[in-house]
Amino acid sequence: MGPIRHLRWWIVWTLFGSTVINYISRQTLAQASPLIMQEFHLNEIDFGAIAWWFQAAYASMWLVGGVLLDIIGTRLGLTLAVLWWSVVSAFTSLANSLLAFKVLRFLLGVGEGCNWPGASKVVAEWFPYRQRGLAVAIFDSGSSVGGIIAGPLVAAVATAFGWRYAFVASGLLGFFWLIPWLRLYHPFDRHPRLSAEERQLIEAGRDTAVASPRKGISKWLVLLKDRNAWGIVLGRTLTDPIWWFYITWLPLYFSRVRGFNLMQIGFFMPVVFIAADIGNFTGGFASGYLIKRGMPVVRARKWICVLCCIPVLAGIPAAATRNPYWALALIAVATWGYASWSTMGLAFPSDLFPHDVVASVTGLSGLAAGFAGGAFQLLVGALIVKFHGSYAPAFLAAGLIPLLATASVLILIGAPGKQGGRTRG
Repeated sequence: MGPIRHLRWWIVWTLFGSTVINYISRQTLAQASPLIMQEFHLNEIDFGAIAWWFQAAYASMWLVGGVLLDIIGTRLGLTLAVLWWSVVSAFTSLANSLLAFKVLRFLLGVGEGCNWPGASKVVAEWFPYRQRGLAVAIFDSGSSVGGIIAGPLVAAVATAFGWRYAFVASGLLGFFWLIPWLRLYHPFDRHPRLSAEERQLIEAGRDTAVASPRKGISKWLVLLKDRNAWGIVLGRTLTDPIWWFYITWLPLYFSRVRGFNLMQIGFFMPVVFIAADIGNFTGGFASGYLIKRGMPVVRARKWICVLCCIPVLAGIPAAATRNPYWALALIAVATWGYASWSTMGLAFPSDLFPHDVVASVTGLSGLAAGFAGGAFQLLVGALIVKFHGSYAPAFLAAGLIPLLATASVLILIGAPGKQGGRTRG
């Protein structure tokens, strides 16, 4: 068989597919939470604890999985990860206690935590720097599309057959994804269907080294002293919990505070994810536009982070408005801003580091962000109970914390290739 035209774009759309399935699997619990909490007599603190166990495993696997992917390769690594989370998702249909949900969500996080480090590594390997922002936007937008699909899918299946069948349905999707993945993806340096023209285009557009100059464990240890790495870590740590708050708690919020039933939640919640999907592409296209106009890559990414803080603030008045649809609209504006920021956060590792440590840097940031997100989940549950069902303190935090994230990025991140120090970018 001959070369595949525009192979890199086919590959990134395959990663988009894995991200869609990843989010459908994780959102099944959130969408079905009103039914599950009623059946097992759970309160918000219990629900926050279930979310924490997912986050703990998910966070750990961003780092462990990132290093593992750098060692064994993305083809095998993502294959195993998708198989793992698909089986666990299906087995969640058998849960019958709070402990069972905690264990199964922990196991789900083990598999799902590998998706983003792997996808970031593929983008670094397969895309010239001018196209990385768009490539990241494509695969990361799968999270929003997965959320859009999960709402009506879970609502329809749970209403017709019960919430347990919703987990079975989401678990089956990963097995179908393996077919295009294994057919399309091979490592860049030995892909049998990569054309000479595309190979030349990709290699000419690289602005970071393929391999770190350090060997062995030292190439990972040096990251702990790198200001760019810590800028990425702090940026993600102070933004990811906001997204976790929205996707985990909004179904309960609209059920208990706004009075929506399961079908209304399934119908209206996709608005939030559509806004986030638009945000992914807004960030990718806007940074690409600035780069084409001559702005340095890292500086363009930083400008997008600064501008995205403005719409994120829209979440603060959402809790105060009386009209539930205005609240939904304001939350959608906030998630649009967050997703634009997140696209930049995921692009930074491939902009700043050699390809053989991109997954590790992404994983390190995911580790910190995941544990911060888990702690925020516990805090949100405690705050809701303490303030007698009010979500206002959580919405306030969700609006303000990204300002600190942007400050961290501006202060710490410089130009690529300056490990242990800082240059202007």
